[in-house]
Amino acid sequence: MKQTPRLEEFKKSVTNRFNVYNSLFLNLPYRNIENVGMVIPLMLDQCQKGLKSGKNPKEILEGFFENYVDIKSEKDRIDFMFRIIQYVERQVVLYDSVEDAAFPKLSEHSSNLTIKDYFELVDKNKSWDKIAEQLSTFSSRLVLTAHPTQFYTPAILDIISKLRTLILEDNIDDIDVTLQQLGLTSLINSKKPTPLDEAKNIIYILRNVYYDAVGELYAYLRKNIKNAEFENYDIIKLGFWPGGDRDGNPFVTADITSDVADELRVTLMKCYYNDLKKLQKKLTFGPVQDSIAELRANLYTAMFNPKKHVGYAAIIGPLEKIRTILIEKFHGLYLADLDYFMDKVKIFKTHFATLDVRQDHSIHTKVVETILKQNGLIKEDLSELSEDELVDLLLHKDLQLKAEDFEEGIVQDTIKNIGQLKAIQEKNGQEGCTRYIISNSEDIFSVLFVFGLFRWCGWDSKEITFDIVPLFETMNGMDTSEDTMQKLFSIPEYMAHVNQRSKKHTIMLGFSDGTKDGGYLKANWSIIKTKESLSGVCAKHNVKAIFFDGRGGPPARGGGKTHRFYAAQTKDIANNEIQLTIQGQTITSTYGTKEQFMNNCEQLLTAGLSNNFFGDKNVISKDQRGLIEELSELSFSKYDALKHHDKFMPYLENRSTLKYYTKANIGSRPGKRGNKAKLELSDLRAISFVGSWSQLKQNVPGYFGLGTAIKAMKDQGRLEEVKALYRDVPVFRALMSNSMMSLSKCYFELTSYMKEDEEYGDFWMILLNEYNLSKEMLLLVSESKILMEKEAVSRESIKIRENIVLPLLVIQQYALQKIGADSSFKELYEKIVTRSLYGNINASRNSA
Repeated sequence: MKQTPRLEEFKKSVTNRFNVYNSLFLNLPYRNIENVGMVIPLMLDQCQKGLKSGKNPKEILEGFFENYVDIKSEKDRIDFMFRIIQYVERQVVLYDSVEDAAFPKLSEHSSNLTIKDYFELVDKNKSWDKIAEQLSTFSSRLVLTAHPTQFYTPAILDIISKLRTLILEDNIDDIDVTLQQLGLTSLINSKKPTPLDEAKNIIYILRNVYYDAVGELYAYLRKNIKNAEFENYDIIKLGFWPGGDRDGNPFVTADITSDVADELRVTLMKCYYNDLKKLQKKLTFGPVQDSIAELRANLYTAMFNPKKHVGYAAIIGPLEKIRTILIEKFHGLYLADLDYFMDKVKIFKTHFATLDVRQDHSIHTKVVETILKQNGLIKEDLSELSEDELVDLLLHKDLQLKAEDFEEGIVQDTIKNIGQLKAIQEKNGQEGCTRYIISNSEDIFSVLFVFGLFRWCGWDSKEITFDIVPLFETMNGMDTSEDTMQKLFSIPEYMAHVNQRSKKHTIMLGFSDGTKDGGYLKANWSIIKTKESLSGVCAKHNVKAIFFDGRGGPPARGGGKTHRFYAAQTKDIANNEIQLTIQGQTITSTYGTKEQFMNNCEQLLTAGLSNNFFGDKNVISKDQRGLIEELSELSFSKYDALKHHDKFMPYLENRSTLKYYTKANIGSRPGKRGNKAKLELSDLRAISFVGSWSQLKQNVPGYFGLGTAIKAMKDQGRLEEVKALYRDVPVFRALMSNSMMSLSKCYFELTSYMKEDEEYGDFWMILLNEYNLSKEMLLLVSESKILMEKEAVSRESIKIRENIVLPLLVIQQYALQKIGADSSFKELYEKIVTRSLYGNINASRNSA
């Protein structure tokens, strides 16, 4: 098969370079471990051959220890495995650096629609008036989260950045030294990060990547849009969850939220100060010196003292004065430089990124119940009140709450946090913190409890400068969401609040928990239908619907090819903004460099704009909908049966890495919600759930049930209908393509030993059979010979990454077997499993 120019470039810029630099890496001159790097290729070869021939990890590694490295004692073998893990972790960092360095060249050969391409299309269609109007109001909001799959420390991020630069220069001597530095730098946290640590890690990326990237992207848009008056400073917005997302995280307190808000503002002042300092070297004219000096002094104070803050007007005012002087007295010299800086100030103002607050509905229920009980309005619980009585209390009852009047910590903190949000807005500006998101929303009280709490914590109901955002993430929540929003819009007091919020309503939909609950196809199809029905409800009440998607990294959590998903949205879905979470590894893998960030933001913008422009293409007929519905239900039945299999949860607990996610110093959040002794699927976080399947190389949530559903259609003689669906319906094709990505990352050979397992052998065979069937059926439907047939570069990247970490995966399975056999070194084997998570997660880049 003839290679595409993009694949040729990939092999030259990524594969070949990695092999060259990896040879340096495998010879790092460290005491006592000089032979480790040299044996890794040999171990990889033995793992590949052994697994292919049906050997289990225990046989493969014990044979390797006996025949190739002659290590006899179990303790020495354990030490050796730890050293292998350390090497492989660093190989992953090296590969990340090489691939990131190649990104600009690879993007030149991409078929994705860039902003430039899009503008040329518009030019050809002579539609500038229409598109200029859309661009003046459209925006994409990227919301950065601290979900525990991102744990490169700033030190490692600096090394990756340095390696990228050196690789582009082919500076092999300095690359050698930097690889030695990498070898001696710890990749993992010595202790669990606090929420503030997590926030600072993400703020590091804001400061070092996104501040300039957003500015450059905006400058490019402004220059190329044929509209001299274009001033949409919200076209790319940044959101921020670390320090505000307290859903299931007891370590996020009101004080943490306040500290993170300060950290965002203070860091932005540092960015402004550095830009102003550079600008001052050019603006050496007498009449502007006083304004520059005064602003620089104010920024200097604000960037070191969180208690001192400079308002937006106090920053933009002097700059506007300087601008006038440049035009009137100095021929506009360096005006473009000043305008570039002023545009960044107008984009980021004093907040940098909008800090969202999120909490679970069950916590608000508990808080409201405690408040009403303490105020003598109920005796025991909320069931004493009718729905109308409870609504009336929330909308009209005047209470004045003080956190110290309550004993329970969560009640105190909830009241304290809502009470302090005004102060955050005063310091960071209203955009600094303006959304309150409620997880597990399933009825009107998910929203009204928060509305009532704002009132009782000192907010005037007519002046609540917050969007109250329900997060519909369970199947039940999505099924009832239309009725929930209809009821809310029929309440005059709540509708007055919506009107006060510019007649817009943000609604969040959670892909992760939806998939965990309903399986891949049903969850994603339900989200599409929910968006359509909620768009209709909002339009009926003259409200602009803004959808905020809680997407994770892998397809099983709503990830995959983001542009493909948004470009495929149907015409019945409100398309006023694109908002999505950027989670875990995706922050550094997809948006980690300026070039990647700008490219992927362009993809989001073109997806949303082309949907508006060419939206008539994304129409799903009644018959097509009926077929997707049938496939969805068939797929769900298969997944639901698996979910209720008596071995489902025990298999995850005893044969996967599930319990080790909580032991790794990855994130500050507990691994599950609640404190039940027996683990239940509903309590399990989607990250550890999806991640555990990924570590097993089984990726069940990303496809399970699809094979059975399509096979049922085939048996009914309807395969051609499904093929037509794949060919003609972009949203269905996008879902199937993302599922094929999940399948391409499966490797059941790793766990084939489990088919002999007395307790779990039959269950493992259920997983294998559905994997094989799903692969077969999706290849039939897409008329492909191999998975991801038209995505050669992604396929090649996955192959290299999987090869790098295969020894790690085999070591992990070996350790799990030893733990199951009650080894006297059980504690060390548990550490091996925990430690091996890091490299595997980083290599996958979107594993959880």
